[in-house]
Amino acid sequence: MDVAAFRALEPLCWRAPSAHNTQPWRLRYEPQAIRVGWDESRTLPVADATGRDLRLSLGAFVETCLIVAADAGLRLEYVADHDERHRRVGWLRTAEHRYPTPFRTTDVWERRTDRGRLTDGPEQDTLAALDAVARHAGGAVRAVPEPDRLGALLRAADRQLYADPAVVAELRRWLRLDPTHPSYDADGLSDRCLALSRPAAAGLRAALAAYPLLRPLGLPRLLAAADDPLARGGTVLVLVAPADLDPAGQVEFGRVLLRVWLALHTAGLVAHPLSQLIDVAATRTALGALLDVTPDRLMHVARVGRPTGAAPRSARRPGGG
Repeated sequence: MDVAAFRALEPLCWRAPSAHNTQPWRLRYEPQAIRVGWDESRTLPVADATGRDLRLSLGAFVETCLIVAADAGLRLEYVADHDERHRRVGWLRTAEHRYPTPFRTTDVWERRTDRGRLTDGPEQDTLAALDAVARHAGGAVRAVPEPDRLGALLRAADRQLYADPAVVAELRRWLRLDPTHPSYDADGLSDRCLALSRPAAAGLRAALAAYPLLRPLGLPRLLAAADDPLARGGTVLVLVAPADLDPAGQVEFGRVLLRVWLALHTAGLVAHPLSQLIDVAATRTALGALLDVTPDRLMHVARVGRPTGAAPRSARRPGGG
């Protein structure tokens, strides 16, 4: 294995997406392979209590590594070896052939999460192509058939999450609402990436600072009502997994998720995750009923459409880790 060549590509691999932009992945170089694991301090034990988003992020990272390596002419493959106790998902090792993928490093680099205004959702042929990516792995991509009902579900999910002090404390840890924050250019959710104006960011910062006092006075309801991403356009798509997916299977489906996102990118579309819809049990059940899918099969929800402007690039830690 050309370790030096792959190490030089690491900053590109770190462009993989992760919940709250925590960048939880870790690579450890061993004599015959590269261990892919995670840093427990960069997980979300409250908001992501089941570890679903962590495993999706790790799978997206694995897929990103394979794409970047293939584009650089390196022969690399992934071998799953999931071990929760040792915080390991598998290994990257030398392969006989380059990883077959239609995507390039430029796709990885240019892909964006966009929380701004979107126009036209995916056309039917694009939707069919996305669904084919998921079906190849036993899943599906579904458009929500009654989008008018989503607004109430989204507000209900936000209210429940904002009502939980532990969830809010965890969120505050990863918010970067002021450019003077020491990790503003390294990780987390910045005001720019959240599409917040300077006054809006200052207001949110003040509201969350006063959370213990304002929570009993109705702050969770006000925060939930303060933003309506559905009013900014787009189509809501849901990534549906096969039934009874185990943790290793969720990592594999993170690879599928990355391929879906890159397929959106190459079609000129962007995505804005709405994970809260499946983070809250009641809204997850209601969304499953809308799609006629058992709730545990819902892996990812996003608002998808054509961007009206250029979204900012999310921060990454210097040196990729």
